[in-house]
Amino acid sequence: MTSSVSAPVSPAAAKPAISFFERHLTVWVALCIVAGVALGQFLPGLARTVAAWEIAQVNLPVGLLIWVMIIPMLLKIDFSALGQVTAHARGIGVTLFINWAVKPFSMALLGWIFIRHVFADWLPSDQLDSYIAGLILLAAAPCTAMVFVWSQLCKGDPYFTLSQVALNDAIMIVAFAPLVALLLGLSSITVPWDTLMTSVGLYIVVPVVLSQWWRRHLLRRGTAHFKQVTHRLGPFSISALLLTLVLLFAFQGDRIIAQPVVIALLAVPILIQVVLNAGLAYGLNRRLGVRHCVAGPSALIGASNFFELAVATAISLFGFQSGAALATVVGVLIEVPVMLAVVGVVNRSQAWYERGACCA
Repeated sequence: MTSSVSAPVSPAAAKPAISFFERHLTVWVALCIVAGVALGQFLPGLARTVAAWEIAQVNLPVGLLIWVMIIPMLLKIDFSALGQVTAHARGIGVTLFINWAVKPFSMALLGWIFIRHVFADWLPSDQLDSYIAGLILLAAAPCTAMVFVWSQLCKGDPYFTLSQVALNDAIMIVAFAPLVALLLGLSSITVPWDTLMTSVGLYIVVPVVLSQWWRRHLLRRGTAHFKQVTHRLGPFSISALLLTLVLLFAFQGDRIIAQPVVIALLAVPILIQVVLNAGLAYGLNRRLGVRHCVAGPSALIGASNFFELAVATAISLFGFQSGAALATVVGVLIEVPVMLAVVGVVNRSQAWYERGACCA
């Protein structure tokens, strides 16, 4: 998801802000559900035609939309910020632990508990594995762009946020595919390794390379020009996300009409995961004496997901009509209101946090 991010040279100058579209993303996603379901019901031939435009299991329209969605956000990532990692070693360590050792595995466990057991009787039996796969994909990659907004809203240290996101993105390039394959295997879900690697190449490696090349080119013309271009790209990114969701719901329409409760049930493990990981990261930072301006964004990065990548990978691996694709979209649906709630808790608890943290 795109956002208004601090300048690459002086992130401290950023103002706490969340755009109109970002603040009301849940509303836009709900409208996409309505539009997509209507499209699938009244123009089923159009949806089938779009689905047929594939090469090597990659849907070309969706692939293009994902690039339009992801590249503008990656454009804002400054990998030179990796040099600042040691300045926030404890906060970085906590967030890495949550993002890579806790969140993916806890989501796999929550999926097993809720999808295979607690809610199994209310969900279509042929999609249970696919729902779990979607939840795993959602949790396996930490959020890249919106965390800048969450960090600004809780007065987080912008240098910590920038270095943490850069480090997570660097790790994601090499760790996403093996981690997803491991967790799907532990959940007895088999996916073609070559398709998974193709998804990583198309939706992580290539966009990172292109965005960093473009970033260097823009910065040669000055920071003001860079900020102007990234600001103009914002609407294209959010529009690509919403159009992708319309297409996805065009294929999911029959299932949603038949079982509308599915979306609410899929939201339960996602909500639990957000609370669990945000609370754990916040508490660990407090215990380690990390400053509140670092603990806040650490908790928020630990709780949020790179759902654009999850949606793209779910469609590549399992298809438009899969439960995996639907599960990742539920993450989009609840992301903004839930994360704003976490921001509120972080801000209101600052006095409590600082009484217990021996900050350095």
